[in-house]
Amino acid sequence: MRKDGMRGQLGDADLRLLRIFRKVVECGGFSAAEIELNISRSAISMAMSDLETRLGLKLCQRGRSGFALTNEGRDVHEAAMQMLAAAEGFRTRINGLHAWLKGELNIGITDNLVTMPEMHITHALSALKKHGPEVKINIRMIPPNEIERAVLDGRLHTGVIPTLKTLPGLEYRSLYEETSCLYCARGHVLFREPREGDTRARGRPVGQEEIRQHDAVLPAYAQTPTIKALHEPLRASASATDREGIAFLVLSGRYLGYLPTHYAERWVRDGQMQALSPVANSYVTYYSAITRKSRAPNLVLERYLTELDALRQVTPTLVVVVNDRQQLNRDLVQLLGAMRNAGIEGQAVAGAHLIELVTVAIGEMS
Repeated sequence: MRKDGMRGQLGDADLRLLRIFRKVVECGGFSAAEIELNISRSAISMAMSDLETRLGLKLCQRGRSGFALTNEGRDVHEAAMQMLAAAEGFRTRINGLHAWLKGELNIGITDNLVTMPEMHITHALSALKKHGPEVKINIRMIPPNEIERAVLDGRLHTGVIPTLKTLPGLEYRSLYEETSCLYCARGHVLFREPREGDTRARGRPVGQEEIRQHDAVLPAYAQTPTIKALHEPLRASASATDREGIAFLVLSGRYLGYLPTHYAERWVRDGQMQALSPVANSYVTYYSAITRKSRAPNLVLERYLTELDALRQVTPTLVVVVNDRQQLNRDLVQLLGAMRNAGIEGQAVAGAHLIELVTVAIGEMS
């Protein structure tokens, strides 16, 4: 046999031949290996001949005298054992990475989303931690524009921001539809003490001219033109860089201000806040999870996104603000259908929105 060495790179076919060779040596011959490998003796003989040709070496003696390795065959067998063990160890370790994640997940989140009823982010993080107990999660609460920059330059793996515009270097996953209403607090002249059983406790009708006569706090962060238009008629006498700042001033009893319904709910429920004409004075903000399009492979991030996508499919998109009684009826039908079609978690979310929808809409229409 010509011994001109092995040419080219090892491939899957070479590994298959080496595994057959390993089993033949373990079994001490072709006949015994035939049963273990579940292939015919002629197929084994052909595989051995192909391997010898590929390596340019005579690996064994076979014939009436039995099976025996040549000196070269013993060296090849030893090298093959080491290489196959390393390859199988590599496969096991890679499979383990999928089953047992390690590493970090750096997330940037806009403030005051933790009270959102859907809770996509927290549920996705919980599932991620279950799959990877050693994963370290780092959350930064920063403005949306800083989140965009940090995701683009790789300082953050992902972020959650209001979808005001889209950047070409980012991918967007729709997460939330957040409804905001205009609120006043106990102590303000527009606040009315609700009577027992009064459905308007959560939202009372107030004329737009009367609203314009009172001081209001405006957001000092980016908004869509539609949202800006709702703020323009207000008598701006204060500003805040986030929703918590707006809540501080509204709770002083001296200012009106727009707040997300899920964020204001705690104070509404305790009788500390009241929505003012919530159908007329409301808007929707859309939130997305963002990632960089040209990102490097990251198993931790991909697992988190997989969990996030699963939750987005379970939870239906719901409408929570209506304009008239006919629209209310249509939306109630849509919501009840979503509750029937959704899973357990989706039903709970739909139920919460349904209660809010009926309470606010009926309160304003009465």
